[in-house]
Amino acid sequence: MNKPHQPKAPWDHDPVTPRLARVVAARRDSRRLAWQGSVLLAGAVALWWADAAHAGDRLPATWGVSSVDGAAGGGLTPWAVIGGTGSSDQVGGSVAVTEVKTRDHRLRVASAAVGIRDRVELSMARWSFKVSEDVIPGGKSLEMSVLGAKVKVAGNAVYDQDSWMPQISVGALYKMADDVDFLKVVGLPIRSDEDVELYATATKVWLGALAGYNVLGNVTVRWTRANQFGLLGFGSEAEPDHHLEVEGSLGVMLRDDLVLGGEFRSKPDNFGAVPGFEEDNAYDIFLAWFPHRHVNITAAWVDLGNIATKEKQRGWYLSGQLAF
Repeated sequence: MNKPHQPKAPWDHDPVTPRLARVVAARRDSRRLAWQGSVLLAGAVALWWADAAHAGDRLPATWGVSSVDGAAGGGLTPWAVIGGTGSSDQVGGSVAVTEVKTRDHRLRVASAAVGIRDRVELSMARWSFKVSEDVIPGGKSLEMSVLGAKVKVAGNAVYDQDSWMPQISVGALYKMADDVDFLKVVGLPIRSDEDVELYATATKVWLGALAGYNVLGNVTVRWTRANQFGLLGFGSEAEPDHHLEVEGSLGVMLRDDLVLGGEFRSKPDNFGAVPGFEEDNAYDIFLAWFPHRHVNITAAWVDLGNIATKEKQRGWYLSGQLAF
C-alpha cells in the first residue's frame, strides 16, 4: 500500500544547486520584464483613451475597491463592475496597494486597472508573500504576477432598479508563480507554475432596500486550480484538473461614502493528501471608506485558514486605492 506523500521540510534538503538557482533567477527576471511591459501597455491604452474622454461621471463607490487579483470588486473576489470612475463614454482606472498580515505570514500586493467605457477592464497585480521563518528559515518571499481582463456582458448593477437582472461580467486571469521550482525542490508535487483562471460574476445594488440603506450583493463562479491563490503554483500530481469554486460578497452602504460588508471565497484543496498543506476557504469582514471621490481606504478582518503548515491564519487587511 502506497504511503501518502510526505513533503520534506526545506531544512532537510541539500542547498538548491547553483544551476537551479540560475534557472529560477532567469525565469523571475523574464517575468518581471513581461510585467513591466504589461504596465507600460496598460498605461499607453489609458492615455490614448483619455485624450477623448475624462472619467468621473459614475455614482461614488459603485466601482468597488481593488481585489487582491487586481480586478475591481471586493478585497477577496471580483465583482461585475468595471474599475475606475468612468461612465459609458469615458475611460477610468485605479491603482492600489494592499497588505494582509496574519499570525505567521504577510502579503503585499500592488495592483492597477483600466476601465474602458464602463465595458472592458484590464488589470494587473504583483504579489509578494513573506512566509513565516518557522516554515522556511530566513523568511523567503514567494512572488506572483497576475494579468486580467473583464468584459461586461449584460445589465447594470445600479440603474436597472425596475428589474431583478444584475450586472453580469465574465473575466480571465493569467497567473504566473515565480517560485514553483524552489517549492518542488522542497517537496510539493505542483503541476504547473502558470495558469489561466476563468470567472463569471453577477452584481446587484438594491437602492434603499434595508431600512433605507443601499445593499450590494455579488456572486462569482471561478474555474481554477490555484494553490493558495496561485502562490504555491497550480494543481498537483494528484489533482491536476480545474474546479468550479463559488465566491460571494454582501455589503450595506451605511453612508454614501461608507460600506460595511463581508466576503466568502472557496478554494480548491489540491494538496489535501500532503500533511500540513491542506487548504481552507477564505472569509473577511470589511469596512470601505471613500473620503474623496478618487480615494478609497479599506480595512478588514480576514480568515485565510491553513497556509503552508500554519493553521488559523487570521489577521488584518488594509488597502488604499486611487481612482480616476
